[in-house]
Amino acid sequence: MAPKQLNFITGNKNKLIEVKAILGDTVDLKSQALELVEIQGTINEVSADKCRRAAEAVNGPVIVEDTCLCFNALKELPGPYIKWFMQAIGHEGLNNLLAAYPDKSAQAVCTFAYSEGPGHEPIIFQGRTNGKIVPARGPLDFGWDPIFEYEGQTYAEMDKVEKNKISHRFKALEKLKSWLRESSS
Repeated sequence: MAPKQLNFITGNKNKLIEVKAILGDTVDLKSQALELVEIQGTINEVSADKCRRAAEAVNGPVIVEDTCLCFNALKELPGPYIKWFMQAIGHEGLNNLLAAYPDKSAQAVCTFAYSEGPGHEPIIFQGRTNGKIVPARGPLDFGWDPIFEYEGQTYAEMDKVEKNKISHRFKALEKLKSWLRESSS
């Protein structure tokens, strides 16, 4: 049975705003920032491990989110390591990674993992949006949004409401929302 209240493990206020906007009143979402060690592995392995650790830390139901940016020419790298790549080389450096490749296509991937609590295996909900990597356009205040273009606009250039209708996060949260509704009935 789905919980009425969930701990969303994030310290990122922008993610919290987007998640609340997309989930609406499906569940009472409480935000909690935790410093969790992230393992190296596949997208699903990283998300599931982070979810297990979070459930142990709060001793209750949690959702964690992992966002990836996967360059098709680089066989889905930087993938789950995008945060570290972004911090180290920035928007221009990410573009430079693809300089030698004609293929600038990419996938924005969002994975939510839910756990009922300690000892419960996480359930994975994933959304992917296809786009391409371009030189930064739009506000620079939300990660790699300025370099990920979807149908002619970067995520950073999009109106937040419009972005929340097509994004990788939206697609993953729609799956989570459906599961929460089904589990509540």
